[in-house]
Amino acid sequence: MNAFRASAGRTAAFRPSPVFLGVVALWLTGGVMAWFEYGSPVVNVLLFVLAGWIVSLSLHEYAHALTAYRSGDHSVATRGYLTLNPLKYTHPLLSIVLPLVFLLIGGIGLPGGAVWVNQGAVRTRGRASLISLVGPGANVVFLLVLALPFLVGVNTRAHPTFWAAVAFLAFLQLTAAALNLLPVPGLDGGNALRPWLRGDPAKLYDYVAPFGFLILLIIIFNPLSGELFWFAVLAAAHLLGLPGHLILEGLDLVQFWD
Repeated sequence: MNAFRASAGRTAAFRPSPVFLGVVALWLTGGVMAWFEYGSPVVNVLLFVLAGWIVSLSLHEYAHALTAYRSGDHSVATRGYLTLNPLKYTHPLLSIVLPLVFLLIGGIGLPGGAVWVNQGAVRTRGRASLISLVGPGANVVFLLVLALPFLVGVNTRAHPTFWAAVAFLAFLQLTAAALNLLPVPGLDGGNALRPWLRGDPAKLYDYVAPFGFLILLIIIFNPLSGELFWFAVLAAAHLLGLPGHLILEGLDLVQFWD
């Protein structure tokens, strides 16, 4: 009986939450409505992009949690991180408000969400680094899935609103992956380096990490670093076949007030 209960508990810990499934349903609904041009293009694109962004956030954090679980930290299961529930990953300001504001006003996919990992339970430093890197990796996989139709030469003149929504959501995944992989303390790129630091460098990292989000904003809005960042992102978008005019069209539909 105890073994049965333990098995049932493990199954429940990995079962996708109704919240996540509901967001996926909204995402698909927005996509279908945009494809068939039913109703308002603005509403359809907003629904597809915002719900799709929350889906990608959940997958990003789930990747962190699943890798942590397989690396020795089983506490992520009891915290609900393996259910894909976006409410388990959120900080009201940093994970919801600011990312959505930047998404709406600037077309920037800011890092959001948070999975707390017991680093003491992780088996090796390599595993600790991997836990940090798989989150942006999930964004990259999502990006490649969204970009695949453009790479194979889909006819975007048919169903243009739908393809504008797909292109813009793909661009958000690209910016999110690029920002997360920057070696900034507190971000995934920096956290991948943290296990290898010792002594004063480790202390300095831990001191700076709480200000990582502020450092990120400085990088984005500084004329020199911001220009370099966007140059690299736009070059990557071109390599992935993302049509610039569709990205802009998607942004215009999201920024319906402008």
